[in-house]
Amino acid sequence: MHTPTSPTLLPLLRAACAAIVLLATSACGSPPAQDAAPAPGNAGLLAQIQAEAGNAACDSTQQCQTIAIGAKACGGPERYLAWSSKENDGKKLKALVQAHAEASRKQQQADGMMSTCSIVTDPGATCQAGRCVLQKSGLGGSSAM
Repeated sequence: MHTPTSPTLLPLLRAACAAIVLLATSACGSPPAQDAAPAPGNAGLLAQIQAEAGNAACDSTQQCQTIAIGAKACGGPERYLAWSSKENDGKKLKALVQAHAEASRKQQQADGMMSTCSIVTDPGATCQAGRCVLQKSGLGGSSAM
């Protein structure tokens, strides 16, 4: 037996169903906090960091360094960046990275963000085809910063 639905009730039912579907899909599809996009204020700092690191030109692996980027909510960096000491002393790069990490921590506190607390280890850097690149995971390495 079919019961007629009131014309004023139908839009409310549709809105409620849409809200439930939206809530369910957003909860299931949310990326982990450590994979979230950088805070809008940090995007400019990240761009400056990448510009300062440049193309990381190198003649040998001894010129290749790594530097920790960002900050996870429970501590440690989000990732590492390879850079070269061939044309860069790293002072400005280090200052930009510190400012970026501090801004990330403040944003995470303000947003109440959490992370997996997984440890991101320094992969080290090597010179390949005249450019410093991060080594593949598991090869190890050290950072000058």
